[in-house]
Amino acid sequence: MLPLTSMVAALAAVALFAMSIAVSLRRMKVGVNIGFGDDALLMRRIRAQGNFTEYVPLALILLALAEYRQAPELVLWTIAGLLIVGRCLHFVGIMTGTTALRVPGMVGTYSALLVGAGALLFA
Repeated sequence: MLPLTSMVAALAAVALFAMSIAVSLRRMKVGVNIGFGDDALLMRRIRAQGNFTEYVPLALILLALAEYRQAPELVLWTIAGLLIVGRCLHFVGIMTGTTALRVPGMVGTYSALLVGAGALLFA
């Protein structure tokens, strides 16, 4: 059931796992247990992970509900695609300090939320 949501959730879990390991390894390397100290790379990794956990759960819920309610395939793939591409661009943008990637990444993520909300409100 909910094959598209299941696939996207699995990808999100793997991505979050990778981000979490990266944070943990950096914490060990620089000896910072809480916060980010004065390490800019640790701060970027923490914010990438945190931002991911702030947006992805709601987007997955919207995708799951839209899929459950049998929204058109195009709508479902649009939500999923915007979320995946948006999160990837945002991650690369944060890690490289490139606003030119962060901005479209957030626009993609926001768009996934709005398309998901629209699918539930107007379907």
